[in-house]
Amino acid sequence: MPILGGMSDFSGHTIIVTGAASGIGRATATLLASRGAYIVGVDKNDAVEDLIDEIRVGGGSGTAIRGDLTDPGIIRATVERAVDHGGQLDLVNNAGVMDRFQGAAAVSDEVVNRSFAINLFAPFNMVREVLPHMIAAKKGAIVIVGAEASFRGGASGVADTMAKHGLAGLAKNTAYTYAKQGVRTNLIGPGSVSTHLASGFDPLSINPDEGMDAISPVHQASIRTAEPEELASVIAFLLSDAASYINGATIPVDGGWQAG
Repeated sequence: MPILGGMSDFSGHTIIVTGAASGIGRATATLLASRGAYIVGVDKNDAVEDLIDEIRVGGGSGTAIRGDLTDPGIIRATVERAVDHGGQLDLVNNAGVMDRFQGAAAVSDEVVNRSFAINLFAPFNMVREVLPHMIAAKKGAIVIVGAEASFRGGASGVADTMAKHGLAGLAKNTAYTYAKQGVRTNLIGPGSVSTHLASGFDPLSINPDEGMDAISPVHQASIRTAEPEELASVIAFLLSDAASYINGATIPVDGGWQAG
């Protein structure tokens, strides 16, 4: 893959992007398509179809799959669509949800189960589904989008923190286990980002006594809110050959939040 002026060419790559309808997923899919990748965008929101239309209008190519990634059938269909298209298979595991910033004493089974199903088990199942194809091809790059909660205990509620820590474990184990088969896996942990998750969050629905009060000093230390395109550029770098020796990294992309 030639590197020209810091811009990676993804021609010949077929890249699955989950949570592609909005936010980081949409920005990433748009950027990768502009650099030649064929995008398989998957999201439960029908705006994923609008994304692919926009990519095509811009001269790119791709296909949309609308479905819930907690359904194993949607994961299989997504990977089958990507493999049928051909080219180097890569994956951006981005889809996720927020919890309600509750500690262990307050959180319900429903919140924990939802967080694990969407934030951990769905990404794991997607990684498990793509790996045989990457191993057979002896190449492939995976980027998992975690969160600040992948690194610390005060960035989210207990459900999200457990699930996002699990993503870091998934990235590290997959990276080490399959490095000799040509597969690279890395995780980024975004800080505060202007996405539909943040814009759809209603702080009035949260009981601060259940956990938010305890972790609010961590949130107040955040430097600034990023735009999704700032995360997309990091993801594109990690997928590219410019990052060929980066494997198993868990990288905060938070404007210096953790440095304080």
